[in-house]
Amino acid sequence: MEQKRAKLTVTRATSTAPVNIAVIKYWGKRDTKLILPINSSLSGTLDQNELHTRTTVAASDNFTEDEIWLNGKKEDISNPRLQNVLHGIRGIALTRNQEHPLKDMHIKIVSVNNFPTAAGLASSAAGYACLVAALSKIFGVADEELSAIARVGSGSACRSLMGGFVRWEKGHSNDGTDSLASQVVPETHWPDMQVLILVVNAGKKGTSSTTGMQATVNSSSLINYRSDSIVPQRMKEIEEAIQKRDFQTFGRITMQDSNQFHATCLDTYPPIFYMNDISRQIIQLLIVYNAAADEIRAAYTFDAGPNCVIYCLKQHVTEIIALIAHFFPPETNVPEFIRGRSNTAQIVTDVLDAPIINKLSGIVPTAGGINYVIHTGIGPGPQTIEDEELQLIDIEGKIKSQQPKAEDYTAERL
Repeated sequence: MEQKRAKLTVTRATSTAPVNIAVIKYWGKRDTKLILPINSSLSGTLDQNELHTRTTVAASDNFTEDEIWLNGKKEDISNPRLQNVLHGIRGIALTRNQEHPLKDMHIKIVSVNNFPTAAGLASSAAGYACLVAALSKIFGVADEELSAIARVGSGSACRSLMGGFVRWEKGHSNDGTDSLASQVVPETHWPDMQVLILVVNAGKKGTSSTTGMQATVNSSSLINYRSDSIVPQRMKEIEEAIQKRDFQTFGRITMQDSNQFHATCLDTYPPIFYMNDISRQIIQLLIVYNAAADEIRAAYTFDAGPNCVIYCLKQHVTEIIALIAHFFPPETNVPEFIRGRSNTAQIVTDVLDAPIINKLSGIVPTAGGINYVIHTGIGPGPQTIEDEELQLIDIEGKIKSQQPKAEDYTAERL
């Protein structure tokens, strides 16, 4: 009887959390321990139907140590950022209740992404936001207390705790109490806003964001000018554009800020190259396309990686997908070249206007330049999952053997 009871003393919670894609980039820290940024930033939260992290956390007297598994592989639980998150959650819980029932229990964490990890798709932001959301459920920590905890895991994770468009204030206090995320508008505010992710390379990037941004802070002469003189005004302008649903202003600022972010990377010594030749070809194509249309229809942005994210409006999605498929066709018949809200079968090659095609005639197509395209949109923040089939740890605290493939974005659906 005692053995049976012991097996059942497992407290679990499962959450999903979204990827966010910044339109005003966070790059550089003024405090590397508390992860306090040198500039404010703003991002769109992506729909979890296409991209998300799913995490189950469990606490039990039967566990002999804390442990974490990511995409089927056991990772180092002593990672300082992981420890900061665990200590942060436990600290708040114990402050309120020194006899908290989980205070002496070890924690087991199992997490999976349904998109490539560490490929410039904000996997760490989704991962830490998801971890904090799940831990908050078993420890009883309120949502409004999570922003600072997620931030010390991965800075931009605080923006993945909310849906819609989200700002992260740089703050001024040395203790970081005012460096928090807040929602600009909910996911329902701009339903026509769509997002296309052009996966150029799903592999791990050469220079991590953490290493890259500190190198920039230490050596770039442009970074302080950007943070002090450029970003504050851009934040005001893009928030106003979002409120007014003004895509022309939104698109212009999004592209300008992406360009400047990568300019500071090039100004770093040694220089950091996150984009590759295909990335630059995509930029060239979209600049010519927007000029041919006589308006901004496709606003590109690149995070710390070669993959392009395009913000666009619903009425132009079909045309932009056709444009990408025409100039970056798959080398072979790839049935899932277009994924998510659209699919490969829906590509309409004759949708492009003849005048636009004529103006693009000087651009040479590059077969195989893009691996695949994910069509998604703006979505909500973390979700709590009750379905037993989606739990990654069973009721006895054992890791379930069947987990989705991390490299296959279509491997799981909510």
